[in-house]
Amino acid sequence: MQNYRLGDYIRQRRQELNLTQEQVCAGICEPVTLSRFENGRQTPSRTRINAILQRLGLPDDRYYALVTPEELEIEALKKEIVACNALKHVNEGFDKISQLEKIVKPDDQITQQFILRSKVLLGGLDKRYSSDERIQMLMQAIQMTIPNFRLSKIEDYLYTLDEMKLVNQIGNAYSLAGDNEKAADIFYRLLQYMRRHLQEMVTSNRMLPLVLYNFARSLDLLERYEESARVARNGKEACIKYGHYQILHSCLEIEAECDFFLGKKEESAERYREAFYICKVMRYEDDLQIIRNEAQKYLDIIF
Repeated sequence: MQNYRLGDYIRQRRQELNLTQEQVCAGICEPVTLSRFENGRQTPSRTRINAILQRLGLPDDRYYALVTPEELEIEALKKEIVACNALKHVNEGFDKISQLEKIVKPDDQITQQFILRSKVLLGGLDKRYSSDERIQMLMQAIQMTIPNFRLSKIEDYLYTLDEMKLVNQIGNAYSLAGDNEKAADIFYRLLQYMRRHLQEMVTSNRMLPLVLYNFARSLDLLERYEESARVARNGKEACIKYGHYQILHSCLEIEAECDFFLGKKEESAERYREAFYICKVMRYEDDLQIIRNEAQKYLDIIF
C-alpha cells in the first residue's frame, strides 16, 4: 500500500470514528504532522504510523510504511529486549536498553516509553524497584504519550497496543503492591475500553485473554469467587476463540480455585486436571508445580 493511499485510509477511518486529528495523534506527533500524513505530503516513520493505526483499531502489520536503517536497528533492539524479558536475562536486557538509549532520539516518545516499560518488566525479575517505584515509572511512561492520563478515566482515551499493555502493567503493579481493589478496577476499566474499541486488533494479539486473566486473579485475591470464576471462564473462552493458549492453564487454575471455595469440588478437580495437562504439554514447570500444590492442598489430588 503506497503512503498516499495509506494517508487516505487513515483519514477515512478517523472520520468514520468521528475523531479529530488532535485525538488520534495526541502524544504521538503534532496534528500538523498527521495532516501531512493524511495528505501524502510527509512520509511517516514506522513507529508513528503503527501507533496511529493501532489507535484507530487497525492491525499495524498489514500496512506498508518506509523503514530507515535507524528504525530497523531500533526495532531489532526492541525485539532483543523483549526476548531477554521472556528468558529472564536481566543483565543482558539492561545492556540492550543502554544501547537503545544511545541511539533513540529525544523526541521519540514511543521508543522512550518502551524503554521505561521494559525497565519495569526486567527490574521486576530481580526486584530492583519497589512497588511505589514501579507504579511511578509506569505512570510516567504512559503519560509520555497520553499526558493527561488518569486511572479514573481509563475508558476516555484512545490507546495503542503498547499503551494498553502499560495500563495492564499498572494494574499488575497495584496487585503486587497488595492493592487488589485498585487493580481490579483498572482491569475492569481496561476491559470496558477493549470491548468497545479495537475488536479487530484484539483478535491478533493476546491482550484480551491476558487482561481477563489478570482481572480474574485480582478478584480471586479479593475472595470475590463467583465473579472471579465467571471472568476466568471468559478468559478461557477467549484463549480458545483467538488461539492464544499461553495463559489458558492460568485461567483454568483460577477457575479451579474459585470452584473449590464455592463448594464445587467435582468441577474444581476437573479444571485442575485440565490445567495440569496443558501445563505439562506446554512445559511450564513453575506453573505445573503451583497446580500440583493447589490440587493436593484443596482436593488431595496427587498428579
